[in-house]
Amino acid sequence: MVRQTTVGKLSSPKLPHAGILVAATTLAISGLTAYTFWRYRPSPAEPVALPETLVPEVKTVTALGWLEPQGEIIKLSAPQSNQGSRVDHLLVKEGDLVKPGQAIAILDSRDRLQAALEQAETEVEVAVARLEQVQAGAKQGDIQAQKARFQGNQAELEGQIITQKATIATLEAQLRGERSAQKATLDRIQAELNNAETNCQRYDNLYQDGAVSAQDRDSQCLQAETSRKRLQEAQANLNETISSRAEQIREAQANLSRTIATVDLQIAEAEATLTAVSEVRPVDVQLAKSELAKAESSVKQAEANLEQAYVRSPVETSHGASFRVIEVNTHAGELISSAGIIELGQTEQMYAVAEVYDSDIPKIHSGQTATITADALLQPLKGTVEEVGLRVKKQSALDIDPTTNIDARVIEVRVKLDDISSKKAASLTNLQVKVTINQ
Repeated sequence: MVRQTTVGKLSSPKLPHAGILVAATTLAISGLTAYTFWRYRPSPAEPVALPETLVPEVKTVTALGWLEPQGEIIKLSAPQSNQGSRVDHLLVKEGDLVKPGQAIAILDSRDRLQAALEQAETEVEVAVARLEQVQAGAKQGDIQAQKARFQGNQAELEGQIITQKATIATLEAQLRGERSAQKATLDRIQAELNNAETNCQRYDNLYQDGAVSAQDRDSQCLQAETSRKRLQEAQANLNETISSRAEQIREAQANLSRTIATVDLQIAEAEATLTAVSEVRPVDVQLAKSELAKAESSVKQAEANLEQAYVRSPVETSHGASFRVIEVNTHAGELISSAGIIELGQTEQMYAVAEVYDSDIPKIHSGQTATITADALLQPLKGTVEEVGLRVKKQSALDIDPTTNIDARVIEVRVKLDDISSKKAASLTNLQVKVTINQ
């Protein structure tokens, strides 16, 4: 009864047929869902794997930097010895192309140094003439004149010798004549004395015998005494004459000897002078050559000094490239500035110098491509990493971002721009840029 009652209730005509079908379907779906959730629920002991978040790998290194010409900027100034000088002429202006070794300025010391060079060149000409004169020897006229003086001295010597000898001969002849005359006088007086003494003796004997008077005897003896006095006087005169003439002869002989010695010396001097005039001595030639070499050295020094009055661009460049005048710091008439006269750069080839953080340097190597951007550039520039620096230093290219670490340590990386980019950047030296290096 009960089952009937139950059946009777399910079959009650009061429930519509469609409602029963919907309810049954809903119940079946709910049961199936519950079974499925239970069947495939995760085990409590196993962890749930979450999907990983993939971070994209960074393929570039970005750094601040600036543009500069190949070989960096060159500041030209005067040599150290010309510091404090003025620029007399400035031969270039900003933007001009300058060849290697070209003069770009003339200093005010040029005229003074030019005069010094001309003087040194004149001294060389004088030294050359002196050397030629020494090598050629004396002029023939000088040689002939010296020969004439030599011969004149010889003739003078011979004439003076003859004169002096003649004087001596005359004195000797006079001495002989006077001696003979005095000797004859002595002999005569001696004879008279002998005769007077004989008479005196005879009269004395006669007086003793009483034959003559004392007066006669004294008269005869007085004559003997007188003759004796005369003989003594004549002998004294003879001695004086001989002594006087002998002295004159000795003096004449001394004069002759002195004359011979003096003229011999004059002849020797004249002969030596003639030899010196006629001879080209090697020592004189060497001295003249040394003087010429000294003068030539002075010219070279003067040329070097004059060259310092010209300020020139560097001679050595990359492949003979020209320089461009980037800035003029000193104009004509001004004292040379502490910043130099002008600034040059080889702008035909430009570089970007990037200050890469030291932590990023392992990612950088030569040959990597790079892109350079800046607000002043209409289009990005292209280049290739050419050189990685070897020194860590403090960053100099500062970011405008105030949160940037201004004490960062960086290494300079030089990026060589391609030809098109170099032309675009030629007038933008020192422009701050952003360099992106592709790894």
